[in-house]
Amino acid sequence: MPNAVPVCEFMHAHEELVERVRASMPDECVLMDLAELYKVFGDSTRIKILYLLFESEMCVCDIAQLLNMSVSAISHQLRVLKQSHLVRFRREGKTVFYSLADDHVRSILGQGYEHICE
Repeated sequence: MPNAVPVCEFMHAHEELVERVRASMPDECVLMDLAELYKVFGDSTRIKILYLLFESEMCVCDIAQLLNMSVSAISHQLRVLKQSHLVRFRREGKTVFYSLADDHVRSILGQGYEHICE
């Protein structure tokens, strides 16, 4: 069979390796939180917002104009990004400016971009 999946001839787990890896695995709740974080990156509008904020701090109106979307749609996506600790905000008078939360977010975006451009 040309498309057959290779099968081990002997069912043998490498116990030392299995235990070492098991000991280094994060708790299930941490892995679930990580999966939830990556789900946030699964929306193209949120990715566009993050890339705009990668370039500069911006208010909702600037982001809405750049993405040709309503202020309420952008506000909704910014709320999701804030809840995931990916963006932060500061108030200047009546205007709220958004920026990336920290260098981790910048690094995640940069590495993801590099990965897909290879």
